[in-house]
Amino acid sequence: MSDAIVMKGVRKTFGPKVAVEGIDLNVPEGALYGFIGPNGAGKTTTIRMIMSILFPDRGELEVLGRRSAVESKDRIGYLPEERGVYKKMKVGSFLAHMGKLKGAGGPGLRKTIRTWLERVDLADVERKKCEELSKGMQQKLQFIASILHEPELIILDEPFSGLDPVNMRLLRDLIREQHEAGRTVIFSTHVMQQAEQLCDHIVMIDRGRKVLDATMGEIRTRHDPKSVIFQPIDAGVEAGRIESVDGVAAARTDERGFEVFPRDGVTPTDLIPRLAGAMPASRIELHRPTLEDVFIEIVKGSREDGEAQIRAALRNGEETR
Repeated sequence: MSDAIVMKGVRKTFGPKVAVEGIDLNVPEGALYGFIGPNGAGKTTTIRMIMSILFPDRGELEVLGRRSAVESKDRIGYLPEERGVYKKMKVGSFLAHMGKLKGAGGPGLRKTIRTWLERVDLADVERKKCEELSKGMQQKLQFIASILHEPELIILDEPFSGLDPVNMRLLRDLIREQHEAGRTVIFSTHVMQQAEQLCDHIVMIDRGRKVLDATMGEIRTRHDPKSVIFQPIDAGVEAGRIESVDGVAAARTDERGFEVFPRDGVTPTDLIPRLAGAMPASRIELHRPTLEDVFIEIVKGSREDGEAQIRAALRNGEETR
């Protein structure tokens, strides 16, 4: 299998600011990759270089076997971070125009457009002007425009931004469908849970550098559980009582109950029977690290920020220092 994207030693600066530094990356054809990290980490700059919107200061880059995405533009679908439609155009005409630009013209184009509008719950907007649609509707419209020509490579920059939970799920299912059809899909997000639910492979970028490049299976293998999720039947149990259990170092409130950490020399697995024997529980299980946990574990040694500050910045979509 050949690679859809190859990057070797890619660097990009804007004046004194280094946006991307020394990125090496190989994305195989048919893969589903997530670029994750806080806003400002370098994800969008990396995508713009892949798309030949920006050019690297140094390094090598290939897209679908060509030296530039421009040479393969009709084989690529792209949803940029900056949303935009032709506001005065009617929805059907806009999509037909975008399809024709990518070589998807023909007698069946209008039928394909209607089918896609139905699939994203926009069947009744074909004759409306784009400016009459909400931002979420326009975003779904742009997603259709990016895949209407059945591209080999689909690149989506923060595709879930601004969508409600129902439409997030819809878009997630459509992305998975495109991947299952054999297309290479890359999307960037600072919402790590979305990547965790969807991706086969994760690339973490922090302050312009790649800090992780691994499959979800490899990530789970490398980062063992470090705590236990414990939910007592008695909702009135306080952290102090849990911390009195032999082997417990600390217990902090979690939306699922308590996250319980073992003392040195005690494993999370050791804690399970001790907690279960100390008080009745409705839930007790190993807490497997999330991608957010993994990111923090990787970067916190080089940060001035504490763990709580890094988590808050990630959840707010801010750049961490």
